[in-house]
Amino acid sequence: MSKKKNKDNTKLTGLKIIPLGGLEQIGMNITAFEYEDSIIVVDCGLSFPADDMLGVDLVIPDVTYLRDNIDKVKGFVITHGHEDHIGALPYILRDINVPVYATRLTMGIIENKLTEHGLMESTRRKVVKFGQFITLGKFRVEFIKTNHSIVDAAALAIYSPAGIIVHTGDFKVDYTPVYGDAIDLQRFADIGRKGVLALMCDSTNAERPGYTPSEKTLGRMFDNLFEEHKNTRIFVATFASNVDRVQQIINSAHKFGRKVSVEGRSMVSIIETAQKLECISIPPDTLVDLELIKNYPPEKQVIITTGSQGESMAALSRMANGTHKKLTIKAGDTVIFSSHPIPGNEKSVTKIINELLTKGADVIFQDVHVSGHACQEEIKLIYTLIQPKFAIPVHGEFKHLKAQAKIAEELGMDKDHIIILSSGDVLEFGEDFAKVTGKVPVGDILVDGLGVGDVGNVVLRDRQHLAEDGILIVCMCFDELSGELVAGPDIVSRGFVYMKESEDLIGEAKELVQATVENYIARHVKDWGKIKTGTKDTLSEFVWRKTKRRPMILPIIQEV
Repeated sequence: MSKKKNKDNTKLTGLKIIPLGGLEQIGMNITAFEYEDSIIVVDCGLSFPADDMLGVDLVIPDVTYLRDNIDKVKGFVITHGHEDHIGALPYILRDINVPVYATRLTMGIIENKLTEHGLMESTRRKVVKFGQFITLGKFRVEFIKTNHSIVDAAALAIYSPAGIIVHTGDFKVDYTPVYGDAIDLQRFADIGRKGVLALMCDSTNAERPGYTPSEKTLGRMFDNLFEEHKNTRIFVATFASNVDRVQQIINSAHKFGRKVSVEGRSMVSIIETAQKLECISIPPDTLVDLELIKNYPPEKQVIITTGSQGESMAALSRMANGTHKKLTIKAGDTVIFSSHPIPGNEKSVTKIINELLTKGADVIFQDVHVSGHACQEEIKLIYTLIQPKFAIPVHGEFKHLKAQAKIAEELGMDKDHIIILSSGDVLEFGEDFAKVTGKVPVGDILVDGLGVGDVGNVVLRDRQHLAEDGILIVCMCFDELSGELVAGPDIVSRGFVYMKESEDLIGEAKELVQATVENYIARHVKDWGKIKTGTKDTLSEFVWRKTKRRPMILPIIQEV
């Protein structure tokens, strides 16, 4: 097949990189790699709704491009088991039913999701070991051992006819990991010597100088905290997927003769999977059921729970506000937040900390967390080992991508070879250049309950309107034959004014609507649509004049 030429008459190699999400934000990571008749997709993550996405549960990527090119798609290749990398799979696999490739624990977590969604039978799955290659059409993919805040995280070396692309996934350089081996820097160096076309590197901590501390440093921190609070019941809130963190909490609990219970559906599920796959080691008789933990004195109890981000329905929030069925946090308890707030969650975390302090709990929320992402010196190390021809920063908001671009430039890379992409860009490579040659459809698909994509901008705008201004419902009954008004108008207010305290306003509104409707009847108008519109316009103008507010107005007409 002849190589395509671009408008400058220079040859393109045929390789395309198309991020469908994960840029301009932390979350919803998904990238397509295309060469001729082959597409592979790296990760398939979700993001959580912004504050203005009222009632929305999850946000998943728009995969119209994959759907339109389904015959080319060979499989999903997953770097690790965090929600922003796997969370959209159960929704996307319904349309894009191709095999999923992942390491052991990552696949275990994915299978939990597929079971919940009834997709286990219909989804082809392959567990991949570190160092193993898989062939998918024109691509060959190698899984490389890295370290992150979840076990079995992998970087990917993607071999294509146009060259090698290295995708780090989320990573840090941890020489003393809690579980398993350190990052395989030797393999990064070996691949670097082969010659790497492009490096797609995690940018999350690209603004932070120095190195990210080892996860193991927290072991001593937990020992010290357990020693300091030896006479209290201890709650530790952390991310459900941070199995290494849970391991260290259990180690400290065992050392101090405490029993441990795990609470929070996602936490219980992941720990059960990690135990089954022997990714966590729990000493005998240490882990006890939540129902049985109350049989031990408070100073012998440790509860590891979800809710470190202040989520209103998470276990910690329910324990704090007294709605949890089995546990309540009381005065004298110690609550340790072993996480940093994700950007945007600061208010909800502060709120729950204040609730806990008000109850008399001792709350510890500083210096009990280390990041799972590489800081500047680790990013420099990876660049030095890989020596890529092109740098494509990924995983982060624009400021993070820009910070990594600056690092690459400081290391001597040509500015023209450092490419910051936006979601939807189609990046193609020439002999000595790379350029964006087009765009594909991208965007947010909103998941609300069982509905996927049925909530759009119009619905969100209505929800925002209702939240800000409330609603006035106008009910009227008309005689089907004569067109006469036989009942109403009745006006109901929700979220606009309190009816009992606004009787005069509602009374005036009723009189105005009645006069408007009678005017239509006198003119023999029987078009209910016109009557509804006239009622809405008249009432809207009246309410604005009286209150300077614009509630949603919903006229309802019944025929009798």
